[in-house]
Amino acid sequence: MNKSELESLREEIDQIDSEIVKLLNLRVSRACKIGKIKKLSGVDPYDPAREEQVFEKLAGYSEGPLREGSLRTVYREIISASIALEKDMVIGYLGPEATYTHQAAVKNFGSGLEYQALPDIPDVFSSVEAGHCDYGVVPIENSSEGAVNRSLDLLVDSELTIIAQVFLRVRHCLFSQSSLADIGEVRSKDQALAQCADWLRAQLPEARLVPVSSTAEAVRECRAEPGVAAIAGELAGQIYEVPMIEGGIQDRSDNVTRFLVVAKQSLPMREGVSYRTSLVLSLNDEVGALQKALKPFSERGINLCKIESRPSKRKSWDYFFFVDFLGHPEEDGVSQALKELSNACAFSRLLGSYPELDS
Repeated sequence: MNKSELESLREEIDQIDSEIVKLLNLRVSRACKIGKIKKLSGVDPYDPAREEQVFEKLAGYSEGPLREGSLRTVYREIISASIALEKDMVIGYLGPEATYTHQAAVKNFGSGLEYQALPDIPDVFSSVEAGHCDYGVVPIENSSEGAVNRSLDLLVDSELTIIAQVFLRVRHCLFSQSSLADIGEVRSKDQALAQCADWLRAQLPEARLVPVSSTAEAVRECRAEPGVAAIAGELAGQIYEVPMIEGGIQDRSDNVTRFLVVAKQSLPMREGVSYRTSLVLSLNDEVGALQKALKPFSERGINLCKIESRPSKRKSWDYFFFVDFLGHPEEDGVSQALKELSNACAFSRLLGSYPELDS
């Protein structure tokens, strides 16, 4: 390629950029007008179901070579910038900065909004309940280690509802100011320690494993403590300036964590969107109680994609069952199944309906 051809292509790109910027500003201005109409109607500008519809349409418009994931990332930021112009929205998450929950929150909402790091998962719930944050993001389950019990327990007692879910691929790294041979203690979130158990047994069999409130907190703590290491994502090491000793130490390469977005109010169903619904129930003390409770779903062909049990903590040997199914309570078959479920259980409550995503 000669110099004149290179300059010609660059001029062409400049012209395209000029048109893109004009169109982006036009798009954002129209989105802001919609935001004003929503505000007058008392509707929040964030609508995850509508966003999924937009992303699906964009994928249909594109003929390449831009990949669908890249297109989604670009428009995630465009939508985020639009929302930021409509409202000063605050997103609470399990902090400090650079936790996996923080990364999941930004993946879902984009970088244009305000984020508030909170010390622990209960603080995320209470901050949204009190109105200090508009939405909260909390971890709910990991593909290899299962449920985050703290979040499950809080969902039962909170009046908040689930309105969205986020999947985040997790790549754990080991950080320390000391060499691998001098590490005597490893700190991280309990789930992160469990996800790296095989690697830790092989490489640091004598090290003491210490669970802390978050992966990023572990990195921050080990900055000034020789002989102490932390397990976290690469971003945490960069932000807190702690050297990475080893990367990719999770036991499974397909390590994915699912997060939930919680809010004060639920959102109406949108036609054409696939939904997942979460609920919690407790059973009557009788033979076949679980089968009886779930029969309305099987009879209608409703897919139960998750069942998780937890002690209710209300009396000994009493359990809550957390159930996820594909569908929305406003659909006829689902509403009938839920009515029969409530008659068959000692207690049941919907926790939220939200767009179903590919992990």
